Amino acid sequence: MRVRVFQHVPFEGLGALEPALRKRGCEIAATRFFANDPLPAAANVDFLIALGGPMSVNDEAAWPWLAAEKEFIRRHVATGRPFLGICLGAQLLASALGARVFPNRDKEIGWFPIAGVSARDPAVFRFPATAEVFHWHGETFELPPRAIPLARSRACENQAFQIGRAIGLQFHLETAPATVRALVEQARAEMVPGPFVQSETEILSAPPERYAALHGLQDALLDHLLAGPALRLP
Repeated sequence: MRVRVFQHVPFEGLGALEPALRKRGCEIAATRFFANDPLPAAANVDFLIALGGPMSVNDEAAWPWLAAEKEFIRRHVATGRPFLGICLGAQLLASALGARVFPNRDKEIGWFPIAGVSARDPAVFRFPATAEVFHWHGETFELPPRAIPLARSRACENQAFQIGRAIGLQFHLETAPATVRALVEQARAEMVPGPFVQSETEILSAPPERYAALHGLQDALLDHLLAGPALRLP
């Protein structure tokens, strides 16, 4: 399977997703918008992953490539091929499908639990009743038409959603110790005091078993996305 990664800043990469994808025999290529890479040919993308970044999806004047990226995402999702959007990537998916993206009431930075929203449809991914995951976001989104909510948290009602074979996550399952350190170093200014903003010490002191649980959930999500035929949107 040919995986295309949309990367927005150098310090937010695939993290634990890379070995997980290679284990599944995927070929990985990246479009680095920060390096002015061109968009790929749509026919050459079997699975599209849009990573995080500090910009807003609404900042098209400052980042002109955002409009083209959203259109590429919209067309890809319409084909029924799998898509995974992480943090900014989830917001791009929501915006591409017509939903509003806007500042959340509170920033959510650090390790906080999400609550899975149950769904009976076997084509819809089911998160556990509760899971502690890593967050780093200040914006949120409304759900696009026909989207199915998958998870929520105390700080943010829409934490994850699915439409067809596209899933958007406000949080980071791909997080590894090195990626957490990079985020803290590059985006420390965003860590302003708030009810859902942990200290640098709290964030960096997560034990290995927390990462292991995170990556187990990531693996289950990947297996769900990569299984089955394409599901074209109506």
